Amino acid sequence: MTETQLYILIGERIKKLRHEKGMTQQTLAYECDIEKPNLSRIEKGKTNPTIKSLWKISCALNIKLKDLLDIEY
Repeated sequence: MTETQLYILIGERIKKLRHEKGMTQQTLAYECDIEKPNLSRIEKGKTNPTIKSLWKISCALNIKLKDLLDIEY
């Protein structure tokens, strides 16, 4: 797996969980104190999210950080 593929898988996982919680990107970005364009880039796998960003996202989604990173490859 390449780094790019990993970023895409993480982004897809975030988007899936966000949809399951019925949240918009704008709402999740607000809850995480992340700008919406940055969250969009994370969900599209266009950037390497920091551990801090992933932690904020997991808190806003009310899940454990390890569950956010539990991706199959």
